Amino acid sequence: MLIKNQKDFFAGVMFGAVGVAFAVGAFNYKIGDGARMGPGYFPLLLGVLLALLGTAISFKAMVVETEGGEKIGKWAWKPLGYVIGANLLFGVLLGGLPSVGLPAMGMIAAIYGLTLVASLAGDTFKLKEVLILATVLAAGSYVAFVLLLKLQFPVWPSFITG
Repeated sequence: MLIKNQKDFFAGVMFGAVGVAFAVGAFNYKIGDGARMGPGYFPLLLGVLLALLGTAISFKAMVVETEGGEKIGKWAWKPLGYVIGANLLFGVLLGGLPSVGLPAMGMIAAIYGLTLVASLAGDTFKLKEVLILATVLAAGSYVAFVLLLKLQFPVWPSFITG
């Protein structure tokens, strides 16, 4: 059977692989049942659903004819690098890097860093819009995680809060 839409086929394969990985990883935790769900129940369910979705997408890509076959283009290395770098920067800013003496900068600084670096991955960069987005994300995250969920993690830089 020939692949009639490469983009959809490989996207489905990727979804299926990630879904299977999550489902297998969920077995490291207690699964439980529908009435008493364990910590592995939700990842198992999501993994199975993602694997089924990936299978359906891949199957459709092999059955439904598309004009031109939608070939896969080149890897977008620049956006990929910026997005991965933004996530690494978020982790470093949130928790610090004690091995090199960098203190934890907190959630607010981490969100601003993440937003600024990730926005460089796009075709256009408008600093004013990025700063507005970062402010909305930081405020929303503070309200959701600190005020409502009462999670305990650094919000401000450790050299300010002590």
